[in-house]
Amino acid sequence: MTNPARSAEGRARFENIQRAVRLSARLSDIGFDNLDGLKDAFSELIGKPVGEKFMIIPPFSTDCGLYITVGRNVFINQGCHFMDMGGITIGDDVMIGPKVNLVSAGHPTSPAERRSAIVAKPIVIGNNVWIGAAATILPGVTIGENAVIAAGAVVSRDVPMNTMVAGVPARAIKQL
Repeated sequence: MTNPARSAEGRARFENIQRAVRLSARLSDIGFDNLDGLKDAFSELIGKPVGEKFMIIPPFSTDCGLYITVGRNVFINQGCHFMDMGGITIGDDVMIGPKVNLVSAGHPTSPAERRSAIVAKPIVIGNNVWIGAAATILPGVTIGENAVIAAGAVVSRDVPMNTMVAGVPARAIKQL
């Protein structure tokens, strides 16, 4: 999906970015000893409730927030950034390590279009996935259930279920 950056839709998107940055900062100011406050702040940020066993360790940031969906019993470690304009769906029992980037939007590669458009594709993370520290998941990627993404991996292609991937770009290294 390509959206023009300079349009009424683009202005609305920018206003939501301002909202998301403000709410992300507020969430990040809440102490880890206030788990209910963190859940409430994250729910406000994404515009929907999270499960009772949801846990997040701040700081956390996002560029939109409203296109994030979180399953049951999800853990998000500190320093994560979710760019969710293309949509991010996180299944049940998912663990996301520190400094993970989920990037569901970018720009066209053509120099003539780069500053005038946004290309957005959803990220889908299946149930029981573990994403290791400082991994990056790029637009359009689906991660199958029970998969493991090794620390530092850059995932640019779909990951089959029950598979461990590692490297830049990430490649399958083990069947689980």
